[in-house]
This record gives sequence, C-alpha cells and structure tokens, in this order.
Amino acid sequence: MSRASLAKDPHEVAGMFDAVARRYDLTNDVMSLWQIRMWRSVTRAAVAATSGTRVLDLAAGTGASCVDYADAGAQVVACDFSPGMVAEGRRRHPRIGFVAGDATALPFADASFDVVTISYGLRNVRDTGVALAEMLRVTRPGGRLVVAEFSTPVRRVLARAYRFYLGTALPALARAVSSSTEAYDYLAESILAWPDQVALAHLIQRAGWRGVGYKNLSGGIVALHRATRPL
Repeated sequence: MSRASLAKDPHEVAGMFDAVARRYDLTNDVMSLWQIRMWRSVTRAAVAATSGTRVLDLAAGTGASCVDYADAGAQVVACDFSPGMVAEGRRRHPRIGFVAGDATALPFADASFDVVTISYGLRNVRDTGVALAEMLRVTRPGGRLVVAEFSTPVRRVLARAYRFYLGTALPALARAVSSSTEAYDYLAESILAWPDQVALAHLIQRAGWRGVGYKNLSGGIVALHRATRPL
C-alpha cells in the first residue's frame, strides 16, 4: 500500500482524533503494551528542556508530554490539528498553552522556538516535506528537531510478529478500550505504509535540517530522529 493511497482529507483525520480524545492516553498505554511510557521518556531526554527553553510540541494530543517540559521550566506550546484534542488538553492542563494548528502551515513566526518535537503525528500530515520545512522555519538557527515515530522493526522475526499484532491484536484491543475503532484501523495502515528509518532521515535532510540521526526503540518499532537547523 502506498503512502499516497492512505492520504486522507486533513479534516477527516482531525475528526477521527476528535472521537478518541477523551480516552486517548489510556488507549495509547494499552495499544503500546505500556511501551509508550519508555518511548516518551527517551523523547523527553532528547528534547532536553530546561528553564527558559522554548518548545513547540506538535501533534501534542492532550498534552501529556508538555506537562513534563513545563515542569522542567520550559516555555511550551502544545499544537494539534484536532480541535477535540486541544479542548481535552485545555481541560486537563489549563496551565499549558494549547493552539489548534496545521503542521503544514504553522501559526508561528520564524525562529520562534529552540526545539520543535512531534511524536506519532508526522504520519498523519498530508505533505511530510512541507511540514518538515515549516518546522525548520519556526526553529531558531542552531535549534533542534526531535521526531518520535513508528518505524520498521530491524529483525525479521520481530517484523513478522509486529505485522501480526497490527493486523490482528490491535483491532481487537481497539474494540475493547477505544471509543472509535476507525482511528486505530487507520493507525495500523499508516504504520505499514510509512517510510523506514533511513528514508525518513533522508526526508528530514531534504527539508533543510542537518546533523540528522536516529535511534531505534523497541527493536525499531519506534525510531527517534534528531536534527539541527543550520546556523
């Protein structure tokens, strides 16, 4: 299945995530077999937010990661395309600034942030290259990009088991714990169609980022990509 064949109208994607906003964090825990907590910890370390760091968290969902950045003293903005996610995030975390925004047309000035991060949302953007270029635009020279995204397991046995999980176990879990199975059917399809670690690194490089590197988590089920905006 091609990447293009999965492209959905952005408002359709937003609607799917609106439908799961209330139980989103619980569902992520269950669907990832609680691995997401480790993935989030590694991402948080890569962002390395400290007092005064300006952080833009894209596809922020209900803002679970933003709380950690704010607790570290960062000036964090949570941005998500789903109005339902933004509303739920504001309800849960009133001290965090939430903004509804499109990653391909970010509502921020040039060089506004020290770090831009996006976790498990880059797959859902219609034009990955445009989104990465927008992230570059709003990052200060010398600032950093941190992308956590589902990727391709590096061992054949794990890859087979993972495909079985996505095709069989994940839909069953979605029926049990999620308020909308459509979003998680799309999740499985989009993961299988998404570029692998090396291909995503090339996309980031072509968007103008430099020093691109990645780290596999859980055997490549997730990859953490990092890059820097040139001075």
